[in-house]
Amino acid sequence: MFLEFFESKGHLALKSFSLVPHNDNSLLLINSGMAPLKPYFTGQEIPPRKRVTTCQKCIRTGDIENIGKTARHGTFFEMLGNFSFGDYFKDEAIHWSWEFLTEVVGLDPERLYPSVYLDDDEAFDIWNKEIGIPKEKIFRFGKEDNFWEHGAGPCGPCSEIYYDRGEKYGCGKPTCTVGCDCDRYIEVWNNVFTQFENDGHGNYTELKQKNIDTGMGLERLAVVVQDVDSLFTVDTNKALLDAVCALAHTEYQKDEKKDVSLRIIADHVKSCTFMISDGIMPSNEGRGYVLRRLLRRAARHGRILGIEGRFMAGLAKEVIELSKDGYPELEEKQAMILKVLTEEEEKFNKTIDQGLAILAGMEAEMKEKGETVLSGENAFKLYDTYGFPIDLTKEILEEKNFSVDEDGFKASMDEQKKKARAARKTTNYMGADVTVYQSIDPAITTKFVGYDRLSHQSKITVLTTETELVEALTDGQTGTVIVEETPFYATMGGQQADTGVIVTDKGEFQVEDTIALQGGKVGHVGRVVKGMFQVGETVTLQVCAARRTATAINHSATHLLQKALRTVLGDHVEQAGSYVDQDRLRFDFTHFSAMTAEEIRKVEELVNQEIQAALPVKTELMTLDEAKKTGAMALFGEKYGETVRVVRMGDFSTELCGGTHVANTSAISSFKIISESGIAAGVRRIEALTATGLMKHYEEVEKELHLAAEAAKTTPADLRKKIQAMQEELKALHSENEKLKSKLANDSLGDVMNQVKEVNGVKLLAAKVADVDMNGLRGLGDQLKDKLGEGVIVLASVTDGRVNLMATATDGAQKQGAHAGNLIKAIAGLVGGGGGGRPGMAQAGGKNPAGVDAALEKCAEVVAEQIK
Repeated sequence: MFLEFFESKGHLALKSFSLVPHNDNSLLLINSGMAPLKPYFTGQEIPPRKRVTTCQKCIRTGDIENIGKTARHGTFFEMLGNFSFGDYFKDEAIHWSWEFLTEVVGLDPERLYPSVYLDDDEAFDIWNKEIGIPKEKIFRFGKEDNFWEHGAGPCGPCSEIYYDRGEKYGCGKPTCTVGCDCDRYIEVWNNVFTQFENDGHGNYTELKQKNIDTGMGLERLAVVVQDVDSLFTVDTNKALLDAVCALAHTEYQKDEKKDVSLRIIADHVKSCTFMISDGIMPSNEGRGYVLRRLLRRAARHGRILGIEGRFMAGLAKEVIELSKDGYPELEEKQAMILKVLTEEEEKFNKTIDQGLAILAGMEAEMKEKGETVLSGENAFKLYDTYGFPIDLTKEILEEKNFSVDEDGFKASMDEQKKKARAARKTTNYMGADVTVYQSIDPAITTKFVGYDRLSHQSKITVLTTETELVEALTDGQTGTVIVEETPFYATMGGQQADTGVIVTDKGEFQVEDTIALQGGKVGHVGRVVKGMFQVGETVTLQVCAARRTATAINHSATHLLQKALRTVLGDHVEQAGSYVDQDRLRFDFTHFSAMTAEEIRKVEELVNQEIQAALPVKTELMTLDEAKKTGAMALFGEKYGETVRVVRMGDFSTELCGGTHVANTSAISSFKIISESGIAAGVRRIEALTATGLMKHYEEVEKELHLAAEAAKTTPADLRKKIQAMQEELKALHSENEKLKSKLANDSLGDVMNQVKEVNGVKLLAAKVADVDMNGLRGLGDQLKDKLGEGVIVLASVTDGRVNLMATATDGAQKQGAHAGNLIKAIAGLVGGGGGGRPGMAQAGGKNPAGVDAALEKCAEVVAEQIK
């Protein structure tokens, strides 16, 4: 109803954007209808129309601890919005909000109460004089409630509309009115009038382009229309909640404690399902960590309710069923959503019992010491070893009136986060990296014309150095060239950029990189190698053909590879990233175990089969809906326009893709997987080579083989035999060497039996021997034991300035109290080292040869203490 209403008012209805912010480092997740439209508000990109309307999926995790405790809070919600970019303003926005709520939805006008910002007389007058709301029903609120701003940047006053749900939802106080904390008056609409610019120091100036940003929670409106007590009892959410109740064999609103767990599970499973559908994977940082926190919190509350086994994938099916009409991507990604949920839940189940047991031990220790705060170190141990997010630990402890030293936890985390902090860059209001490109006129765009040509003439529209826009670039300068039309492909979708040259009669610019900039501009980054370039002049752009061809070959191979992986491993395989350049291809995909040698062979075989089949590669432009009907695979995180390119390789592979490709699969020539490895939880990586790259690889391998054969003084054909013969020879030499070393050690030791002492009835031999390694000492020890009978032997030797100590005690000596390990510990310090071992045998190393005599002398004293 909302979208159709605003379409009737000249708005363009856009589909919900992904939950993953596009080019915005300031947000982890899209948290409002306005967030993905920021570039249109700031004027950095030109909107498709000046009036836009959306129903945007959002996630807010700022108050994750409150989710479940009350029926007010949820992490996932849908935000209805109507937006004006410098078109209509307060008058239309207020009139249309009133018209929609009263005439379209049919809410009782008597139960609606508008609010305005304290000083906004203009909005007050529209409500009072034009809509006809009595003055006493219009509320003026201050900055905290009715002024929207976010640091520096565009901001402005708000006008909200509250709905009176009746006394049954109220607190009963005589003072209860709009703005009261109880659930009687609920805000259903918020008009933000973006009319000022805040310089970040509280100074406001009027914006030339005034914007409207409206937000209305779909769930809140449903609460009002369906007259239910909370967002959890709106029909769709209630259906999900009922499914959780069925699993837990309980009913909602019968037991407040159970209700908390029921709400947490219903809310979190919904959020997780939507996040995974947009390509977010569980991890220990960023948005992947938000997902992991939600998942594990839900899994734990399942246990609290006594739900047996894995249950989240089953509930996700319910979410998909309830929401797929509005969000078809849920059904498209179902296999992967269920697989990720199951794997993550299983992983947590394996460690949760262990973690809970460790935490119980920590609690007992705290009680014993009379403490109520768990140390940050222990909280970090639970996080690091058992996967307990900090808020899960907090929640478990809160139930027992304990808390967590969060500062200590953060300190323990700091080490892990140092790298991330070092990598963080300066960001502007948009959350994008601040660069010279932000100053370019947003009306300037670049058209890519390189699908069917590698050379093209076009006009320069912008030149920049690294820090500013310039009119000209001259010999030796580095900078960026932007033109109207380019055959250069900018790095996108994993395909690496084209390189080449831009030339005029007198100038040459070496293009080292091609980058996609905001607002559809393409930057050619590089260096002027001769002459001068000026804005407005016509230049010839020439792409390096060899690089483009080799890159296109590798790119086309990734399409065949993806289809082959899905065929061999299953439909849960989704592309999780790729890298394609002239030398190689890398393909990341969702799969939960290492591929077997047989699976790798099958995938290679399948890809090479389709290469040999010489399939024609056809590209076609069509609408996104038409493309989906063809079964074309879409990629995560990609922002598709209304028209998309569909790349077909015979009947084998159909994918949405903006990259460059070969005309026939036979051009790929051959395909070989070089490695397969895991790079993250549930994500594997394949590195592969094709065509020339593969031939180069085999040349290298062949060269290495010839060098190895040369070193072994044989031919490649006889290399294996030669290596076997050399190994046999080495074995024989090693055996001979050990015998000689043993003989030398014996010779070096001489006759030492005259050095045997008796200590408390136990024989002790402590002797020095020259240049014998630890193996030799052990061998000598065994021989001397035979000569000595029962007793203790200690031998010391110095080789290359280092001391080796070895002690051995016979069974009889041990029975009388002798302990070789403790003996070595007691004397090793004298030779500047340390060591130890078992009662019968021990050894040590040291750096102080001067202490050998003292160490051997001390042996009698130590043995005397042991044998009493």
